[in-house]
Amino acid sequence: MFLKRVNIVGAGLAGVEVAWKLAKEGISVRIFEQKPLKFSPVHKSKYFAELVCSNSLKSESLENAEGVLKQEMKMLDSIILHCAEKHRVPAGKALAVEREGFSKCITDIISSFPTVEVINEEVKSIDLDTNEIWVIATGPTTDGEFAKWLSKITDGFLNFFDAVAPIISGESINFDVCFFGNRYGEGGGDYVNCPMTKEEYERFHEELLKAEKIEMKDFDKSLLFERCQPIEEIANTGKKSLAYGPLRPVGFLDPRTGKRPYAIVQLRKEDEAGNMYNIVGFQTRLKWKEQERIIRLIPGLENAEILRYGVMHRNTYINTPKVLDKYLRHKKYRNLFFAGQIVGVEGYLESAASGIYVGLNINRVLNGKELITFPEKTMIGALIRYVTTATDLKPMYANFGLVNVKTELRNKKERRKFLSNICIEEMKKFVDMLK
Repeated sequence: MFLKRVNIVGAGLAGVEVAWKLAKEGISVRIFEQKPLKFSPVHKSKYFAELVCSNSLKSESLENAEGVLKQEMKMLDSIILHCAEKHRVPAGKALAVEREGFSKCITDIISSFPTVEVINEEVKSIDLDTNEIWVIATGPTTDGEFAKWLSKITDGFLNFFDAVAPIISGESINFDVCFFGNRYGEGGGDYVNCPMTKEEYERFHEELLKAEKIEMKDFDKSLLFERCQPIEEIANTGKKSLAYGPLRPVGFLDPRTGKRPYAIVQLRKEDEAGNMYNIVGFQTRLKWKEQERIIRLIPGLENAEILRYGVMHRNTYINTPKVLDKYLRHKKYRNLFFAGQIVGVEGYLESAASGIYVGLNINRVLNGKELITFPEKTMIGALIRYVTTATDLKPMYANFGLVNVKTELRNKKERRKFLSNICIEEMKKFVDMLK
C-alpha cells in the first residue's frame, strides 16, 4: 500500500497538472523544483509552468487537433487552461498568453493548497525503494546528476534539437511601414505585419544564409524538430522557402500599395499592452549580434530592440514504449510515473495533458481503484497510445492522424469536423463515467 503522499520532480506544465489533480482531492504533494536556485539554458522565470518558446497555446478552432485537445482538457478541469483564459492576449484564432501573469497564476494557485509543499532544490537521484509515489516531470532540458541517474533506469535517452524565437520591444516597431491585421481580415487586428518587396526579401534571404551561427555540440540537422526548424535552416532549402513558409503573404494587402506583399513577417503580442512582440516563425541559432543585424533588415524593424534573443537547445526524452506501461508508469518501478515532454509528447498542451492523465491515475491508485486509460478515440487517449506503443518513437504533437477512426470523407474540412465530434463525444462519455 502506498503512502498518501506524492513527490513530483519538476513544476512545469505537466508537473503542475499532476499536482492540481491530486491537491484538489486532499492528497499531500511535495513539488521539487530547482528554480530559482538553478536555471536551465532556456528558463528565466522563478514561476511554475514557464513558457520557454512561444507564448501561443495554438488554435482554439475545433477544426484543428489543438482545439480539440483544449476542449478535452477543459472537460478534465485543466489548471493550465484555467490560467490561460485569465491571462490571454489577442492572437486571432490562437490562444496566446502573457507569460509572467500566466505562470504566476498557476504558481499562486498550486502553492495555496495546504497539502502542497514546494521544495526548491535540485534532485540528483530518487530512492525508489519506498512506499511513496514519485512523478518525473522534469521536461526536455533534464540535465546534470539527475539526468545521469535517470539514464541508468531508462536505458539511455533519445534526443532532438529545438529552437526559440526572439522577442522585440513594441516601441521599436516602425508603424509607418508595419500594420495590424489578421489573414484575410478575419477577427481583429491581432498581429503586426511587416511587408517585404521581392528585392527586400531576396536581400534578407541572402544575408540570412551568410549569417554566423552558434555551434552546438553534436548538432545534427536530422534531429531538428519539424515544427521548430530554425529560420536559417529553412532558408537553406531554397530561395523561396521562406516566402512559401513562415513568411508567406497569403491573405494580406499592404495598406500603402493595396497589393499583396512578396513576403510578410508577423509579430505576435507577448503582453496585453503590446510592449513586447514575438517574431512568429523566427526560431534561430544565429549568434546574438547576427540576430540583431538580420532582424533589422526586415522593413519596419530597422531599429528593432531585442528583449530576448533566440536560442537553440537539445531536448531529451525517454524511449517510452520500452520503459513505461500504458499508464506512463515505469515497468519495473511501479511507484514511478512520468509526465510531460520527457515521455515523447511535443507541445505545451500535450505535455500538460499527459500530466492530467498521470494525476488522475495516481489518485485512483491511492484510493484503491484500478488504473484506467483514456479512450483511444479521444485526442489525449490517441496521443498517449502513440507514445507508449510506437515502434520508433519521435516527438509527437496532437493531430488527427493519431485518431484511429475510419472515414470515407475526402473533404479535409468535413473529415476534421467528423473526427473532432467523435473525440469530444468520447471524452464527454469518459468524464461522465468518472463521476
